[in-house]
Amino acid sequence: MITRVVLADDQALVRMGLRALAEAEADIEIVGEASNGSDAVDVVRRMRPDVVVMDIRMPVMDGLEATRQIAASADLAGVRVLVLTTFEVDEYVFEALRVGAAGFLLKDGEPEELLRAIRVVAAGESLLSPSVTRRVVETFALRAAPVGPRVSLLAELTEREREVVALAGTGLSNDEIAAKLVISPATARTHVSRAMSKLDARDRAQLVVFAYETGLVSPGRPPARV
Repeated sequence: MITRVVLADDQALVRMGLRALAEAEADIEIVGEASNGSDAVDVVRRMRPDVVVMDIRMPVMDGLEATRQIAASADLAGVRVLVLTTFEVDEYVFEALRVGAAGFLLKDGEPEELLRAIRVVAAGESLLSPSVTRRVVETFALRAAPVGPRVSLLAELTEREREVVALAGTGLSNDEIAAKLVISPATARTHVSRAMSKLDARDRAQLVVFAYETGLVSPGRPPARV
């Protein structure tokens, strides 16, 4: 199965390098490019790719707003955004996850990491670079007290679903959650799925963001591994 990808970065050399890397793979096809966020949204609407590799800092419209618009479009529900950033701790990275990005990687990572990330998010999973997840979450998600509107969504969850979201926020897999709560893996998956539905979370990355924003996960717990 071919994964169709759009590249969005304001640096032509970066796009050229990403294209060369991806096109060497038999299962990845670059179907469009954009040098700013506005063009990225237009290309995505036209080409309907599986994955968008999105830079954050771009002219005209930044990658954050482009990600927000893509994630908010019902007709683009199948498009996954993978954010690339130069900085290990970047407030925009956390916001990108909040508005719907499936994950992020550092630009100076190994080529194999990017190829794996594209395949992972195309398969419907979430991906956060382990080297920066803790710093991003602790620096920005925990900077202030839990926010009212987000906390109010906790009322939508059952007590068991709150437990599940909290455990997911610490990085536990469904099987690990099942073992922790002494329930079956199928039941754990059902609770995770229902919680995501109630919270309108596109993927597990947003579930992790919610857990930190609402205080279900505290700074002392391990970083998320989604």
